[in-house]
Amino acid sequence: MTQTFDIEIDSNSRVPKYKQIVDSIVNDISHGNLQIGEKIPSINELSEHLLLSRDTVEKAYKHLKEKKIIVSVKGKGYYTNKTDLISKTNVFFLINKTSTYKMMIYNSFVNTLGINAHVNLFIYHCDQDLFKKYLERNLGYYDYYVLMPHFRDENSNHVSCTPSVLETIEKIPKNKLIILDNTKPEIKGNYGSIYQDFQNDIYNALQEGLEKIRKYDKIILVYPRKSVNPYPRRIIHGFKTFCIQHRFDFEILDEIYDDMELQEQDLYVTIQERDLVNLVRQIRNKNLRLGEDIGIISYNDTPLKDLLGITVISTDFKVMGESAAYMLLKNKKEKVKNVFKYIERNSA
Repeated sequence: MTQTFDIEIDSNSRVPKYKQIVDSIVNDISHGNLQIGEKIPSINELSEHLLLSRDTVEKAYKHLKEKKIIVSVKGKGYYTNKTDLISKTNVFFLINKTSTYKMMIYNSFVNTLGINAHVNLFIYHCDQDLFKKYLERNLGYYDYYVLMPHFRDENSNHVSCTPSVLETIEKIPKNKLIILDNTKPEIKGNYGSIYQDFQNDIYNALQEGLEKIRKYDKIILVYPRKSVNPYPRRIIHGFKTFCIQHRFDFEILDEIYDDMELQEQDLYVTIQERDLVNLVRQIRNKNLRLGEDIGIISYNDTPLKDLLGITVISTDFKVMGESAAYMLLKNKKEKVKNVFKYIERNSA
């Protein structure tokens, strides 16, 4: 086995092992670890190296040959072949977590780009060291870098950027950089950005729902201050500004606790899914009427919230992914605020 060509098989993955071999070889070619015309191990060599059956490796090689990604030369072995993969636009896509919302952005981005792009997804779990590791390891291998910068500090608070993260981002040519979701990093140069304005977004969205909100006596924001994947504190600032301006009694909680002291004419603004589920369950158990006795507005829309009739304040994740893809396809370098709105349903 060559130093540039090494395949690792995840025995716990549900992805078929032959498919893991195929994906690994395709990724090595797209990253430049395997050059066109470079020899790769024989079926017997690879099966012995990976401790897999010969049939598994043979199936992988057959698939690669059908796609013209590799060719066999009689008496010599297998070689990487000139393939459409190399002519595609290769995109490095780095997100902070695998939430429903982030995956909506990613899927929309990939679907809009279509078949002429190859997108590799990486997740760094709001860990700045992992973010830097992924980025530094892949510098120079991609045509575009799409990044979502959201980090947590030692106290589990949200941080938009750090000096060391910024230093790493600055190594990316600006004509190859697109920043998504968060606009706070002070990055120099002309690059693309589709962002949320967290403080003004929540303020303006609540303004849209003011007529409905006025029927409640108190507004409670459930903001997870200590979270593995923390949310921007600018959400709190926008919420407070709205409540103070309209003279609402308000409170900020870390979570929905078991056995909440539920009071009629309270309106809850929830951010995390588990808080929404816990709150709805307690409202039902106490025979209170959702949208009448107690109100709920949830942060970030999903198809399930739509189905359940939950009022939301949300950016349009599908549009964010589409906008990033169009920016890439048209080679534009613009700073675009993504749409954020109040969507009225039955829970408020």
